[in-house]
Amino acid sequence: MDALLVVNKPQGLTSRDVVNKLNHIFSTKKIGHTGTLDPNATGVLVCLIGKYTKLVESITSYDKEYIAEIKLGIKTDTDDITGNIVYEENSNVTLDEIKKVLSTFPVSYNQQVPIYSAVKINGKKLYEYARENIDITLPKRKVNIYSLELLSFKNNIITFKTKVSKGTYIRSLIQDICTNLNTIGTMNNLIRTKQGNFDIKDSYTLEEIEKGNYKLLNIKEFLSYPIIELDDNLIKKVINGSTIPNIYSIIDKVIFTYKSKDIAIYETQEKELKPYIML
Repeated sequence: MDALLVVNKPQGLTSRDVVNKLNHIFSTKKIGHTGTLDPNATGVLVCLIGKYTKLVESITSYDKEYIAEIKLGIKTDTDDITGNIVYEENSNVTLDEIKKVLSTFPVSYNQQVPIYSAVKINGKKLYEYARENIDITLPKRKVNIYSLELLSFKNNIITFKTKVSKGTYIRSLIQDICTNLNTIGTMNNLIRTKQGNFDIKDSYTLEEIEKGNYKLLNIKEFLSYPIIELDDNLIKKVINGSTIPNIYSIIDKVIFTYKSKDIAIYETQEKELKPYIML
């Protein structure tokens, strides 16, 4: 089985837990997800099955959209509501101040990776350093915040929608927002509503999947690249991963098929086409 499935991850499970359940449902171990969600987070988790797992890195790079909540006045060791409270204060932030900060937030900046993350430093995951109370300099990553939209502000909870680039940590974004508001806060809730063109409205819960109520997507349904059926001459070269002339005037990438079977995705290189992913 080769397919893509958009799962609506439930709260309380890790992304790996979801994959493990799919392994059981589809009786295969060849399943991967395309972007980790914290156990406390819910929403879009794009999973790839079979040979489509070769596309994991490509789809992981897609921009993502979230709806998040900030609970003002408390700070936790994990930067989310599941952590231990390390500091509390009265927050007197106004609606106008929130609007101003969200509207002037940088589009692109170097974001600090949170200590409770799986990023590795010297072969060790950051959360392992945290659990062992070992001080370490946290790395920074260049991220793009494409939009920040205030949805509501009630009972010291800010709810906002944001579209961000790959590698953006919403917990870190929340800390940066709170710093600009001259207050403290923690992530109260997080829903991934979109990844690329994969929308939460088109996702399926684990319960629905277990009952057979879902739709699997094939490569032609979720990639918008041109599809070209190879002739008997070119199929030999493509199967061997050879570079071929760009006789089709492809601008970016192309899906090659042979007798309606997916063979490879090729990409442009000057006036030629070279292998991108072999299927």
